[in-house]
Amino acid sequence: MKPTKEYNGRSRIRMYHCDCMDLMKTGTWDLAIADPPYGYGDKKTEILNFRQKEQHRDWNTAPNEDYFNALFGISENQIIWGGNYFPFIWNFGGRCFIYWHKGNPVKNFADGELAWTSFDQNAKQIDFRYYGNLEGKTSSGVKFHPTQKPVQLYKWLLTNYAKEGDTIFDSHGGSMSIAIACWDLGFDLDICELDTDYFNDAVKRFENHISQAQLF
Repeated sequence: MKPTKEYNGRSRIRMYHCDCMDLMKTGTWDLAIADPPYGYGDKKTEILNFRQKEQHRDWNTAPNEDYFNALFGISENQIIWGGNYFPFIWNFGGRCFIYWHKGNPVKNFADGELAWTSFDQNAKQIDFRYYGNLEGKTSSGVKFHPTQKPVQLYKWLLTNYAKEGDTIFDSHGGSMSIAIACWDLGFDLDICELDTDYFNDAVKRFENHISQAQLF
């Protein structure tokens, strides 16, 4: 499958505007870092007033077991955000949980997020204060994606769990924060995003980042 966008420099970043199930049929990777939809419906989106148009209404449909079976089949190791929402993956074992403590003062928001991993290591916590709208905004002043995660979080994951030379896979690109992290740290990445608006906005965000980096 030919990437929609490809960038070569500090690393090789290949972005695909496609269904992740199609891309996972084309190869294997060392480490999958995924943030699939948790499937908690439209209520949160409505409360937070994100820029959800009718064409985005399916963004929060949780993947089924076919997705997880495919993901485990194409990657040696996995880090999956929202692990507590997907009971199926506990069949694959794992004791190295990652808890991201957001330091969030908003009472009706979660204090943090939990990631399931395949690593046989001790559980870890990262403290990183983040409200979800502090970076990567569009020209209209809102963030790219409702579940956008900070670049620094992905840099921490790569620094602590990826080995030099690992190829990284992300099945749900969203705002593509991980692409910026992989570029800066020198990891090759294959990433896909199905939604056209999110894909195009994320490409612009990434290209702006690398153009700014080249200035310095």
